[in-house]
Amino acid sequence: MFEQFIYYSTKSIEISGVLVIIGGAIMASVTYFKKIHNESPDTFEIFRRQLGRSILLGLEFLVAADIIATVAIKPSLESVFILGLIVIIRTFLSFSLGIELEGKLPWRSK
Repeated sequence: MFEQFIYYSTKSIEISGVLVIIGGAIMASVTYFKKIHNESPDTFEIFRRQLGRSILLGLEFLVAADIIATVAIKPSLESVFILGLIVIIRTFLSFSLGIELEGKLPWRSK
């Protein structure tokens, strides 16, 4: 019973993460196509920021689901190593996307 609850909880969190990414991509695209007619020079930058933010938020959901699944369902040494690898990859992606979105290193003030 508990394992089924955790299984369905992690699946729903994973689906939420995917929906956040898809929804963010759709919203960023709609905004882009609405503003492209204004010929504003920062239209593409706005699109990139919106898309990047939705990807980052979706990744947070996906990592949360992985953590729950690893800790609650199958706590083995192998699954902890896999979780560690996933967290490292996600941290690298978040760091890279943060630099891409902000245009600077996180520890730089300007």
